[in-house]
Amino acid sequence: MTGTQLQRYRAVVEYDGSDFAGFQRQADEFRTVQGELEKALSKLGQGSIPLVAAGRTDSGVHATGQVIAFDLSWKHPMSKLLLAINTHLPWDVAVQTVEVADSEFHPRFDAKRRAYRYHIELCDNSARRPLTRSRKWQVFKPLDIGLMNEAAHHLIGEQDFATFGMPPQGNNTVREIFTAEWTQVENELQFYIQANAFLYRMVRSITGTLKLVGDGSWTIDEFKQALDAAERSRSAASAPPWGLYLESVTY
Repeated sequence: MTGTQLQRYRAVVEYDGSDFAGFQRQADEFRTVQGELEKALSKLGQGSIPLVAAGRTDSGVHATGQVIAFDLSWKHPMSKLLLAINTHLPWDVAVQTVEVADSEFHPRFDAKRRAYRYHIELCDNSARRPLTRSRKWQVFKPLDIGLMNEAAHHLIGEQDFATFGMPPQGNNTVREIFTAEWTQVENELQFYIQANAFLYRMVRSITGTLKLVGDGSWTIDEFKQALDAAERSRSAASAPPWGLYLESVTY
């Protein structure tokens, strides 16, 4: 490969979303994950290098498995590309893997499944946890994980999820959810949800409403009725962004 040839690369990115105004590049006064990644790529000596991503996470949302793609002329061994990019990135974002991709690869349009994980920390009012407040949703009420899982079971399959989100474009609110399950380890609840795609704010809206089932504010029937209504106004609550992680994208 000569220095003028462009090759498409695919990379997996991890970031702490606490200090970002979301993933997508915005005006210069807003710090974004995409902005930091593109600045780092530009330091490789070839000017502006735009990238595309699998999803646009909101302000405060984290990722362990965001996928990006970019075109680059790289004359050195592949083993040095990962180090070269990460050398120019700030502490709260890092590329985990990078590999050569097909020239037509698109992280968003080629994705078959996406998975998020939401973290809830069950806290005692007398002992708050300051060090985890930007990583987990701290909840001070007991939650019934059995009821939350029973309600979450109604999410499985292809259906209209308009109650829980808005389409990023167009008006199609039908999605297919493959997995929606709560697990508990000591004082932490984790909600794992995998779908072919998600609506804007969908995971946080589902999580916040399932939390109401868990604390007894809603019944499972009320949750099912809200889901079936396919009306955005029926969503009762939205979980805060800082407990949410984009975990993986499947191709």
